[in-house]
Amino acid sequence: MEENRILNFINEVLENMPTGWLSMTTHRLDIYDEKLAKTQFLEQFETLFNDHNSEAAALNNLPTAYDYIRLGHPLSCVLEWAIAKLHDLKSENVISFSSKSVPVLAVLRKNLLAHKNTQIVYTEALPAFFDAEIIKRVYGYNFELKKVENTDDISEFNGSTIFISEQDEIGAIHTNSKIDFFIGLYGQLGSVLVLNGKQNENYVSDIQHVRRRETIAMTPANALAALKSLIAKSSIETKKNISEPNKTSVLDSIVKITNTTTKPLVASSGLSIQYAIMMGLIHDALENHKGKAIKFIVPPNCYGGTNDQARRVAACIDNVEIVDLPVDGDNDMVQSITIVLDKIAKEDAIPYIIAEIPTNPRVEVPDLKKLKEALHKERKTPTGNIAIDPVFILDQTFCPNVHFLGEGDILSTVRTISFASGSKFPSGGKCTAGYCVGNTKTAALMDKIELHLTICDNEATAFQYEILAKQLPSMNQRIADAYKNTREFVNFIHDVLPDAKINFVSKELAAQGFTPSVFSLDLPTKGKTDEEKETYKRALNLKLINLMITEIPNESKFCVSYGQLKGCYWTIPATSTQGTTKEGDKDYIVRASLSPNMDLDLHKKVFLKFVEGI
Repeated sequence: MEENRILNFINEVLENMPTGWLSMTTHRLDIYDEKLAKTQFLEQFETLFNDHNSEAAALNNLPTAYDYIRLGHPLSCVLEWAIAKLHDLKSENVISFSSKSVPVLAVLRKNLLAHKNTQIVYTEALPAFFDAEIIKRVYGYNFELKKVENTDDISEFNGSTIFISEQDEIGAIHTNSKIDFFIGLYGQLGSVLVLNGKQNENYVSDIQHVRRRETIAMTPANALAALKSLIAKSSIETKKNISEPNKTSVLDSIVKITNTTTKPLVASSGLSIQYAIMMGLIHDALENHKGKAIKFIVPPNCYGGTNDQARRVAACIDNVEIVDLPVDGDNDMVQSITIVLDKIAKEDAIPYIIAEIPTNPRVEVPDLKKLKEALHKERKTPTGNIAIDPVFILDQTFCPNVHFLGEGDILSTVRTISFASGSKFPSGGKCTAGYCVGNTKTAALMDKIELHLTICDNEATAFQYEILAKQLPSMNQRIADAYKNTREFVNFIHDVLPDAKINFVSKELAAQGFTPSVFSLDLPTKGKTDEEKETYKRALNLKLINLMITEIPNESKFCVSYGQLKGCYWTIPATSTQGTTKEGDKDYIVRASLSPNMDLDLHKKVFLKFVEGI
């Protein structure tokens, strides 16, 4: 009886759900509390269930589950809630993934750091992409593999027992007192991890963090398919393999956009591709530079996901270390790179540099000629040998249209890999899939990166390829149109609020092809002390954003995204994209991003109202 009530309610919810549950990649920050991610949404969802209320208006008023669907979203939360409810479990103990291997890696990571043993048990066969030897050697994870006939054959174990099972039906769970983690694999839909027993509940936040940084939640499209299968009590559909025409179209578009010739790689998100890059480079270093220290050089105030992921990788592998690279404000990227590379050469270590161009949030571009010289410079080790040349890992999400890697381009002769987040310009905000390309000097590295993309089962989904195939051909035109709006708005702000410091590209840089649609705004402040000035400015930041989203609710959003098809997005990097960045490196400024399709005159009018109210 209760099972029918649950399934009937979910069926009604799917019929009445807001379109944004399926189509949006980012959600409003003004109705989102990061400390209560998922739980606040589900508490109010549970209330609707108890009240038998599945009306569209009620669903639309639910708080944001996560600010970004890579981390989770309403449909993934509802799927997890439904599976938990049907099995009398806590909803936080059920976690869905787009990847079928990363939930295993999440438990292995936690146990590595806790010095705890792990056994992985299975019945038929492990997924083909699960390369146990590489996972042990490159990721540093320790575990035993054990094949059994059925779950009754699982023996007592001093540590954690993971049971992996290919499943035909959503929600089928096999647990007993000897299983700590059940991981159900659901074809192209992804996987669901279930924590068993109170003693394992301290794993929840760590597993969620792996999903946040190294992969993505089960996508909205796949979570919807899973829920429909759950309601119908039918076998899952495994027909939606990646369409070869869609994949070919996407790869051809990326090659054309980036002016490259090597095979691009497409992942489920920007951080998924970055994780494959990091692990691929570490793998290459272990094979070709045995015993040498690996240094990932990362700006301390760059996008929080990049910063956090890099440090998380270093925490797991003994010979990997993070080196800070100051790039913004009073710091010059080229000068910082020169200093760091000279130091690493003296240590005879392996330098991998991750940097954004333009930088985020200050939208700065280094002197590219000097950057090339700094990267190209031959350095010597203390013994007189030639130092290992760096690999430059370029996040060009702000300007994915700029040519860096093709023949004759500025970084064509330096080992460089470029990547971009797909939820921005590539998809126009319709999916999270990201991609990377390499120049001709990185062919062997790209093979390793592809291997780790496969091991982590983090390739883009069929639906993500479908979206990119539709959106990538128009990307460069959208970038041009959005830049035009942004330049006009920046000029307007300069005229009406000349005391504000605006971080945006110069017209000279724009002429070179750097045409972002993002700028940051350091508002004028008041006060006698530095503390008073900072407090006033932070309050003014929120006053501006709240005015814009209140006066223009259909277009202006308190949101972290950019590169969207329409509207205008406002955020404060320190409280959003720099969430895991050290406090002293955070930027308490306003970052705005404009689209090619918006009412620019209305935004000017409201901004002028803000200026008049200061």
